[in-house]
Amino acid sequence: MANNNINVAIIGVGDVCSALVQGCANYKKNPEKIIGILPEITQYSVNDINFVLGIDVNSNKVGKDLSKAIFVEPNCNMKLYEPDFMNAPVIKGPIMDGLDSNIKNIIPIDENQKPADITQELKNYNVDITVILLPTGSHEAVKYYAMKALEAGTCVVNGMPSQVVNDPEIVEKAEDLKLSLIGDDVKSQIGATIIHRALTNLFPMRGAILDKTIQLDWGGSSDFCNLLSPMPDGSLRYEAGKRQSKTEAVIANLQNKNTIECQISAVDYIPFLKNQKEAYMRLEGRVFGGAPVRVDITMFVEDGNNSAGIIVDCIRISKIAKDRKIGGILQSACSFFAKHPPEQLEDYIAKKRLIEFLENKRER
Repeated sequence: MANNNINVAIIGVGDVCSALVQGCANYKKNPEKIIGILPEITQYSVNDINFVLGIDVNSNKVGKDLSKAIFVEPNCNMKLYEPDFMNAPVIKGPIMDGLDSNIKNIIPIDENQKPADITQELKNYNVDITVILLPTGSHEAVKYYAMKALEAGTCVVNGMPSQVVNDPEIVEKAEDLKLSLIGDDVKSQIGATIIHRALTNLFPMRGAILDKTIQLDWGGSSDFCNLLSPMPDGSLRYEAGKRQSKTEAVIANLQNKNTIECQISAVDYIPFLKNQKEAYMRLEGRVFGGAPVRVDITMFVEDGNNSAGIIVDCIRISKIAKDRKIGGILQSACSFFAKHPPEQLEDYIAKKRLIEFLENKRER
């Protein structure tokens, strides 16, 4: 087991960040409670993850230690554990396209707080891995931070549907600098996408035909407030990458993916639900003789925690790649952990390749 710390910076101190920081702090104090991460990653443990820097634009978070900033509104992830002081300041980033939505009404901004030099700060804190958790639709900001992170010598984990591993310019830079990339748009551990995907793949596995399927999501976090906001061109932010990544993940491995009727939508922002996400899925198809079959599922989950465990695994894998000086896309990790990887694989194949990477039998 490696003993070196993995220094991590988080871009976007929101609900996933809150769940991530709380969970890691809890597990460091109570290792017997650890659940929700891959046991196959033996080179680094949760105890090695060291959050050293947060970057945000919320004036009530900027200047605070990360241990306190994660509980500042509009964050609403459930409070499971209160971390000790971490000596990890939250600094201000530039205000870009992350606030071009309704969340500008719930995110206070102080123009007297000046944006930091991102590349220099990442270097100052000796950051190994930069995790991007910005609002959906922040395409300019995601690319800006990915490039700054690479310039600072850090690997990048992109939890958002904006393009990082699917952006040729970012990929080329990462390859040149021998820094790894994982993304785009993290799959939750037991989330609507992974459940929906498993069920759609079950139909052809059992010789049945899936004709149509829908997924409807709703929740009370700032992410849902943002998702249902219009872009400057009038389109919903949900349309700007999120719907595509979820749809692709659900039907990617179906032979009839070009003809199946599939509709995946974020339907409402319901503040009193806080960070609980709810989803409804329906699958309609045919079995022997053309007889109809229909499956209906409703799920409920704390959304931030559902993504945080995946981020922990991505951080540890990124550090392994950095140790091995592997630059560019970590294909096996992207296929297993992300909704919109460069290569869509069936989950069991992606997991097999990921384990081969961990055992150093596969480069990526």
